This record gives sequence, structure tokens and C-alpha cells, in this order.
Amino acid sequence: MRSRLSARFTSHVTLQALPFAAIAAVTVIDLMAGTTLGFLPLLTLGPTFASVYGGVRRTFVVGGVAILVCLPLSLYNDVLGRWQGYVILATIAAVTGASMLAARLRLRRERELADVRRVAEAAQRVLLRPVPRRAGDLAIALSYTSAVAEARIGGDLYEVVTTPYGVRLLIGDVQGKGLEAVETAAWVLGAFREAAYDEPGLLAVSARLEATLERQLDEEAFVTAILAEVDDGGIHLLNHGHPPPLLLGHDGSVQKVEPPEEGLALGLASLGPGEPKPQRVPFVDGDQLLFYTDGVIEARDPGGAFYPLDERVQVLLSRDPQDALDDLRADLVEHVGGPLLDDAAMLLLHRQQAA
Repeated sequence: MRSRLSARFTSHVTLQALPFAAIAAVTVIDLMAGTTLGFLPLLTLGPTFASVYGGVRRTFVVGGVAILVCLPLSLYNDVLGRWQGYVILATIAAVTGASMLAARLRLRRERELADVRRVAEAAQRVLLRPVPRRAGDLAIALSYTSAVAEARIGGDLYEVVTTPYGVRLLIGDVQGKGLEAVETAAWVLGAFREAAYDEPGLLAVSARLEATLERQLDEEAFVTAILAEVDDGGIHLLNHGHPPPLLLGHDGSVQKVEPPEEGLALGLASLGPGEPKPQRVPFVDGDQLLFYTDGVIEARDPGGAFYPLDERVQVLLSRDPQDALDDLRADLVEHVGGPLLDDAAMLLLHRQQAA
């Protein structure tokens, strides 16, 4: 953290000094070149650089410094009082004015983006509430990375609740992106939070979600999802067309938990029979279960290779769940080498004796 803050401070100082460094560099070059070559128009680099990082007033000050430096240099180059000198001064003044306008527009845009971030973060706190770090004998870790960097929220969804029927969870991925995907995620999460407490079985919870989406979505929209319920020694899963979770055994084994039958995504019940078949998987002390969305396994590196989650998941073994999941997310971002093209959510359950 200290090195990151130091890097930010260094970058800030560099950007603040850049306009004056540009003016100084042009001054030195012009003096060394003599009167045969004219570099005075390059003094406009000062206010131009200032508009990229500074405000309107700072850009005006830098432009004024550029004009003050230009006057003795014009005398040195024997253009002071001539039309060439007037053109150079007018050019610096015009570029300074344009840079001030650009700085004002940039600051307005930054304020708008800051407002968007605050609203999106508030919406995220309501929609995607922090999951409990402990539920019974489960340690829970979460990682969520939105592909929409400015909004910090997307169409992936998750929830963990403790109900009279045990710990239940949901992880899903809404088809599409943007505000429509966020709205659909809100409908699904609201329906799940209510049904998870009311319905005694996962199939009934699934039916409630399907009924909600049937009322709210058009025929082409859908949500892939996994519903789960933890019991003594095992976990019940209901897979609606979602990527299968990975079971990391206490013995170091890694197993992909494929559903017994392919189930339709939520919202596609009108296409015909496709209700997922419930399955129960042994889940004992020391085991871990990683749920994830397709934004993880479909993330590509610059060469087009998919992220090898099955291979990299070993980082989750014998570590604090949240620290290990943070390391896995960092490895995912490093694999991509830039912003993710799709939302990526990971939810890790670690079964361990309660303290």
C-alpha cells in the first residue's frame, strides 16, 4: 500500500511539473539553436499539458508564463515587434484559451463520472449486499469485478442467506449488459431473498424465480444461475445452465461438479421441459467449493487463450479464503492484461469447524 501511494504521489508531482518542464525545455532548445531556427511556437505545449491535468486557473497561469518567456526569446530571435512575433504571441494566447476550455470540459466530465460512480456504488450496496464472511461452519469469500469500469456494477449477481432450511446461496449471470441487466439482477435477487426463507425446497425456490422472470422479462432474456443449500456433510445444487462449480477436496483434489442433466436458464421455461435435476454433493470439513460466472473462464489473454481456471485454482488450497480468492482475481486480471470484457464474480465456500 505504501509503495502504491508513493507511486501516485510521484505521478502527481510529475504531471504538475510537466507544463513548466516543457516551457523550460523549449527555452533551452531555442537558445541552443540560435536565431536561425524558431522554436517559440512550441511554448504552446505548456498550456496544452496543463489542461490535461490542471484546472482552468492553472492553465491560464501556465499560458501567462509561456507568454512572459516568449517576450525575451522573441527579442533574442529578433522577432519582437514584428508580425512574426505577434503571430507567435497570438498563437500562444489562442492555444491557452482553447486549453482553458478543454480543462473546464474535462473537469465537468470528471464531476459527472464521480456522480455516476457514487450512484452506482450506492446501487451496488443495495443490490449486491456484502455476503456474510461466516455462516455456520462455512467461511465465505467473494470477488466481483465489473466490466463497466465507470459504473463498477454489472449483470452478475450473488447472494448468501441463512434460512430455517439452512444456508442457501445464489450465483447467476444475466444475459446482456448495462442498466437492463442490472434491473433483471434486481428482480432475481429480490425474488430469491424472499423465496429462500419461505420455500422448503430448492425446486420451489427455483419456481418462484421463474415466475418472477416470466412476468418481468421478454421471451429472449434469461439468467443462468446455480441455487445451493448446505446441509450436514453435503450441499444440494440446482444448476440452471450455469458453469459448474469446482470442488476442492481437503485432500487436494479438484473436481468439476457437472450437473446430472442440462437445465434451462431461468426465464426460458416457455421453451419446454428443462427443469434442472437436483443433485447432492459431499461437502465435508476442509472442502472448498468455488462458484463463478462465465466472465472468469471466458477471459482471454492478448493471444486469445482462455483463463485456465482449473489449473490456477490450486492457489485456493491451504490459504485464508478471502486472501486466496483475492490472489486468484489478481491472477485473472494479470492473465487478461487489461480491463475485463465481461463481469466476473467468484464465490468461495470453505467448510470448516466453527471456532
